[in-house]
Amino acid sequence: MGGLSLTESTLAAASTLEAPLLWQTLPIPPPNPSLQLSCEERARRYVRQCGANESASLGYSWALLPNSAWGSSPLYCGQCTLKNPDFFFFKNSGAMWNPSPIPEVTWDTGLKEMNETWKGAIACLGVAVFFVMTIGIIYWQVVDQPNKNWILKGTLSGLIWERRTHSLVIQTLTEDKTYVEIDVENVGNPDLEVPFVRNLCWLNKTEFCYTWDAVAEIKISLDVNEDTGTECYSMTWTPVQCHVQLKDCFSMTNVSWYGGASVNGQTWPINDQNATVQPFVVSDLKENPSGFGSALERYFLGSSGVAVLVSPDIPLQLGLESRQQFCLQSLPSMTLLPLQYTVCVANNVKAVHQEAMQQLSQLTREIPDLKALWLPSWKLLSNVDSGLKVERELRTFSNRLRRHQLGDGIISLNEHSTNLLSEMDQDYLNSRKRGASKRRSTDLPLVKLLNISVTLSPFLSVDTTQFHTSLMDGTEAFWLSLPSAPHGQLVPLMTQWRGKFCVKLNVTNPGAVSWFLDRVGAIQAHLGMEYILLEGGEKNLFEEQALRSPEALGGDTYISLLADVAARIGDSTIMSAGTRSSHKPVFLRMTSLQSDWSLMGLKGIIPCLLHHTVLGYNFLIPDAVGGSLSGDMVTDEELYIRWLEIVSFLPVISFHTPPWVCGEDWVLNLTRVYITKHQRDVVPLIEKYAEEWQETGSPIYRPLWWLSPEDPVTFTIDDQFLIGDEVLVAPVVERGAVKRDIYLPDGGFQWQDSQNAQVFDGGTLLEDYPVPLEAVGVFLRRR
Repeated sequence: MGGLSLTESTLAAASTLEAPLLWQTLPIPPPNPSLQLSCEERARRYVRQCGANESASLGYSWALLPNSAWGSSPLYCGQCTLKNPDFFFFKNSGAMWNPSPIPEVTWDTGLKEMNETWKGAIACLGVAVFFVMTIGIIYWQVVDQPNKNWILKGTLSGLIWERRTHSLVIQTLTEDKTYVEIDVENVGNPDLEVPFVRNLCWLNKTEFCYTWDAVAEIKISLDVNEDTGTECYSMTWTPVQCHVQLKDCFSMTNVSWYGGASVNGQTWPINDQNATVQPFVVSDLKENPSGFGSALERYFLGSSGVAVLVSPDIPLQLGLESRQQFCLQSLPSMTLLPLQYTVCVANNVKAVHQEAMQQLSQLTREIPDLKALWLPSWKLLSNVDSGLKVERELRTFSNRLRRHQLGDGIISLNEHSTNLLSEMDQDYLNSRKRGASKRRSTDLPLVKLLNISVTLSPFLSVDTTQFHTSLMDGTEAFWLSLPSAPHGQLVPLMTQWRGKFCVKLNVTNPGAVSWFLDRVGAIQAHLGMEYILLEGGEKNLFEEQALRSPEALGGDTYISLLADVAARIGDSTIMSAGTRSSHKPVFLRMTSLQSDWSLMGLKGIIPCLLHHTVLGYNFLIPDAVGGSLSGDMVTDEELYIRWLEIVSFLPVISFHTPPWVCGEDWVLNLTRVYITKHQRDVVPLIEKYAEEWQETGSPIYRPLWWLSPEDPVTFTIDDQFLIGDEVLVAPVVERGAVKRDIYLPDGGFQWQDSQNAQVFDGGTLLEDYPVPLEAVGVFLRRR
């Protein structure tokens, strides 16, 4: 080993050192015990091991070379073999080398420190690169990533996911118009960050699918109808856990919304309404003033050209936040109930409504018997205790109508008076065979000469013979019941109706329905009446008593089935509640109102009218002139007259307070005038547009935007309405007013005042237009 020498190539490699060294080939000296240090120590101490202290006495100097200069061959330093040293040491002739003025130890150490510095610099550079990459990723996710992700695109519109607001937005493809913005409420988890950019249904360009981990799944399908110019997005949210409540809120910003359900203090549009989140079912507004009344449909219409149709068979809750939003919310359930609805868009509100009506009621629309429109309805205010007394009061009231020259009319009896008259022949009512009953009936000649309307309900008092008989003969299933045990005997549910404990007809039982129809037929034959008011459909006894409803009677199903029974009774039947029954040949009675000038009274008539007709209910029985909610007589003559003027343009004029009770003779004379106008001018218009409704679903009574669907002025007018496309009605609804502002919608035509024949262009606002107490603002459309 000691004879090993440095070669020429080795010295050439050594010339890569930055210091100008003059190298000489010399043999490595023999081992010196004083210089035999361990490889481990040499590796740790480098130059200092063979440095100036020991080597200077031997006349040697030691230099430092990097490993790259020697390749991978091992070198020797004394007796120590460095297998893979980072640096190697070899001898240099001090006589031939002009040493640097910097001491060798300092030079070697400086080179070492310089390498340590570079190592630190490289480490810092790596850390800096890591931070830059991290910041770049965060910037891409939070800042640079687009806030809008197009989910689906049609030919007219597209569905966008707004990442920052966590909402679904339907806009035109040019993004110049927003149809609707839907806040998905983070699918029940407000802290959940949802990028919502991955389409799991990417193979189908008309579907979008996404899953929130442990929360919910969504599937959206797009259907484009090129014939009607509408595009519909069907949305299905499905929870993946039982506790999840799905909630979607529709913004009211820049959109006027219509539809839903009747409420106390009805507004048009519904943007000003407030309602806490509650089951979206029909309730009796007298008993539940903050609830939802009739008419009710799972349909909402927006002025931007959007319609929302909610699945009819899934339990649903609705909440309204005034001028903010309305929210659809599912109920928590062990069966993971979905939230399903369809959002349709079109060029304007009229176009999308016409398409929605086709989807809302795909069954054949039937018209009820319109003979009822020609006769005013008079409510008999009777508080007697026998059928004979009711008959006597009927005779007296009928004579008064003739004496005051108010013509023929329908005298309406409440349920109490109906029962008293019916009980005048009790054996007749006990029979369930219609033919035999007719043969044993006792005639009531005076009653049969009158046009009367009776009131019935699906309730039966538990004190009656019929109910006790049903418990004895095994027909307790005729009433809404629950089993006492999983396979036990049925126990009828009891409730209160008109101050009595009653049971309620089970309309899902064919035998019960047949029994009820026989009972109605018997009363018709006994009293000879033609018109029947069927009340009491609003109550859901199961939900009222916090019981689980049978599957066949969930939600408002009872009302819809009761409407089927009403249609079987006859096409002159009147219902007190309506849902999913606008296509059936029955009339619908509007909500009772207060006797005042507020939205709960006179000012609420037109909003209620437009609400009913936009939901498809056109054959209406409005509340009585002056309001009937309190049951008291109206004494305010001005209120009475202004109310009379409005309802004379509606399908039926009904009275709770007779005009001879309200005021002077001029009130009576004005009543005759408006009854005549109604029969002469209004009823023929209703009959004309009833045929159009049957064919197209277009309402008979229309909001002003029907003729000008892109005019934002028309979206919020709640004190004017149209009959068809040709008559505009603008009554006075403010106390003491004899003039008002009237807006004439534009559509390339003119309007003529029916009083003075003056003609105005469409799009004109008539400010402080004179409408005296005895008149109504009526304008006829002219081309």
